[in-house]
Amino acid sequence: MQYLDNILFAILLILGIGYFTLNCKKLLRNIKLGKDVNRSDRKGERWNNMFMIALGQSKMVKRPVAGFLHIVVYVGFVVINIEVLEIIIDGLFGTHRIFSFMGSFYNVLIGSFEILAFLVLIAVIIFFIRRNIIKLKRFIHSDLKGWPKSDGNIILYFEVVLMTLFLVMNAADFHLQNVSGAFMHFHPAGSFPISQYIAVLFEGVPNATVYVIERAAWWLHITGILIFLNYLYFSKHLHILLAFPNTYFANLNPQGKFENLEAVTTEVKLMMDPNADPYAAAPADAVPSKFGASDVQDLNWDQLLNAYTCTECGRCTSVCPANQTGKKLSPRKIMMDTRDRLEEVGKNIDANKGVFVPDNKFLLNDYITAEELWACTTCNACVEECPVNISPLSIIMDMRQYLVMEQSAAPMPLNAMMTNIENNGAPWQYNQQDRLNWKNEN
Repeated sequence: MQYLDNILFAILLILGIGYFTLNCKKLLRNIKLGKDVNRSDRKGERWNNMFMIALGQSKMVKRPVAGFLHIVVYVGFVVINIEVLEIIIDGLFGTHRIFSFMGSFYNVLIGSFEILAFLVLIAVIIFFIRRNIIKLKRFIHSDLKGWPKSDGNIILYFEVVLMTLFLVMNAADFHLQNVSGAFMHFHPAGSFPISQYIAVLFEGVPNATVYVIERAAWWLHITGILIFLNYLYFSKHLHILLAFPNTYFANLNPQGKFENLEAVTTEVKLMMDPNADPYAAAPADAVPSKFGASDVQDLNWDQLLNAYTCTECGRCTSVCPANQTGKKLSPRKIMMDTRDRLEEVGKNIDANKGVFVPDNKFLLNDYITAEELWACTTCNACVEECPVNISPLSIIMDMRQYLVMEQSAAPMPLNAMMTNIENNGAPWQYNQQDRLNWKNEN
């Protein structure tokens, strides 16, 4: 029976990490539903982007208040979770504070963890106030109703509970360390600059009760971490993990540069080549099955990675000129809709034993409307503002391409312009021979 706790802990760990692994496999499979795109070039720039943007949070601090608070939470949560390694070892082998042999360095570690935990609590409370009391505009936007709004608050609750449990666990531990002979394995270890003030609450409390509190906080803390780990897949906070690959694989071309369709470029070159045979059949693989994108499978895998990485922070929508003037477009909604549709496709594949069965639904129209797509001014403000280098514009342009080239569904002014270019070689409705008539005007 003495090993029962260790066995239960091992089962908990296996279940938590196992379920997380299964969801990671689903995530990778869903991303691979996208078309292939080369992101293996310019490795130096890619590594630099990942370190500066994902790890260094360089784009977050463009908004200093939110940026600073986010860095506190980010650093705190990452650094504090180093102690998870100690908890895992203690849980599996029945030890207690296995790393305490480090002496003074261990004191510095635990002290740093506590200070960061306290700062995280303060930052999370401020985030909660900004989101729910002050109600910043980007947090009460129409595309954040329902689950997206609840998701943001659930994460804040998680962080408060986990940090509180960590401090309570340490406070109870600190109290038992100072009780002579009560529990021998609670030997003096660590520095507790924050939880020592919580420990005063245990004065006069029976040692057995404090021990139960310490054990309960220990178990709830590690269980909460495993629950949080598995919650990530269903949450916008998946960006905690995906920000790193997303910034590494981001498009490095200058903003505003659009990719030409290879099949169209080849066709134009043939038209311009006087030696080309106009009646020669094009190779079977030279013509794409579809121009542009009407569903998630038509997008490339990097765009699908973008959708899963979206933090739903709303910075993109807050700077979108179309949205600011009351138009329906919200770049954040574009990414959220893409992720929702991708999840729907993934569940379809799961339900049909690994095969997607057409469900008569598409990303275009069922999730994103043509009105939203044509409201975009292609200014790239959303791309520039995104703290993790997501590009809603690339999805918008691919879906526009489908509307124009597959459905001939461009707005009337755009159709008129393209007709004029085809007939007159210019966007204006003037014959080429009349172009210089303006010079004869008085």
